[in-house]
Amino acid sequence: YRIGHVVDGDTVTLMNGQRVRLVQIDTPEVYFGTECYGRAASRWTKRLLPAGTRVLLRADPATDRVDRYGRLLRYVVRVSDGLNVNVRLVTVGAAAPYFYDGARGMYARLLDERARRARALKRGLWGACPRTPYDPYAAVATRR
Repeated sequence: YRIGHVVDGDTVTLMNGQRVRLVQIDTPEVYFGTECYGRAASRWTKRLLPAGTRVLLRADPATDRVDRYGRLLRYVVRVSDGLNVNVRLVTVGAAAPYFYDGARGMYARLLDERARRARALKRGLWGACPRTPYDPYAAVATRR
């Protein structure tokens, strides 16, 4: 597949028009009220996935395949270097793990470890929004 454009920090549209929600992570909102670090998280995703980037989409057997909005729920992996974008966004503090409905997918442990490290090092949203609670079973709610 090829990236058409980045919608926000955790959603992309493919060149074929299909929307993809990056599974097992959540980024601060930029629509319906911009949250702390929302625009920065979107910039990270745009930097990692510029238009035209070739990607592989990987479903996670532990999660739904499609969300209630009809978006594919997938790990997005760059073809050029094998980078798992979902994991990278958590590593740099642009996203937090989000185990929706308690579903812990194939990268759950890695995402949790990377998020705890990013938080300890005050990377990304964890430094910009220091009062943000860490709860991988709830959507990230950033607080300054």
